[in-house]
Amino acid sequence: MLGMASLPAHADDAAGERLSRLLEPLKTYTADFDQQILDASGQRLQEAHGKMWLSRPGKFRWSVDAPYRQEVVSDGKEVYLHDPDLEQVTVQPLDERVTHTPALLLSGRSSELTANYDVERQQQGARETFTLTPKQADTLFESLKLTFDGEQLDMLQMADSTGQRTAIDFHDVQYNPSLEASRFVFQIPEGADVIREQ
Repeated sequence: MLGMASLPAHADDAAGERLSRLLEPLKTYTADFDQQILDASGQRLQEAHGKMWLSRPGKFRWSVDAPYRQEVVSDGKEVYLHDPDLEQVTVQPLDERVTHTPALLLSGRSSELTANYDVERQQQGARETFTLTPKQADTLFESLKLTFDGEQLDMLQMADSTGQRTAIDFHDVQYNPSLEASRFVFQIPEGADVIREQ
């Protein structure tokens, strides 16, 4: 946008501290989301819609409604990925590698962000974008961007090593609502195939 001054991105401790200050008050969070996956040339590969619930630390439910139903639930100890069409549930421990996925990254502790990622901050008006680059190589993405409008998280973008990008827009956001503990308990459906990963 012409005439809009934007501060250059820079990686420093202050950027990590600012991101921690924005995320720290976030104890619970719910939002509807629209997700787009784009290839390296910007062509849309997939679009999905759903709702997420988050309770820090470590609890999460990510529910995709369309076009294909899918659910990811973390109870703080294990992560359940449910694919109703395949009648399959994959269960894995909530360890460091799993917390490198963007959804669960948000439910972690703010201090872990600056320990595991280099953080750059860029501001344009009321919007602040933080670019996180993993310090270790075994993550599922090469960069992750969190965009805040004012102090409200409204967009998440990530890119992987193939150049594929995922953009998630949040709307109808509620900060720190009261959430029932049962929201983060996953009941394995009767008859579903269960795959346990260590």
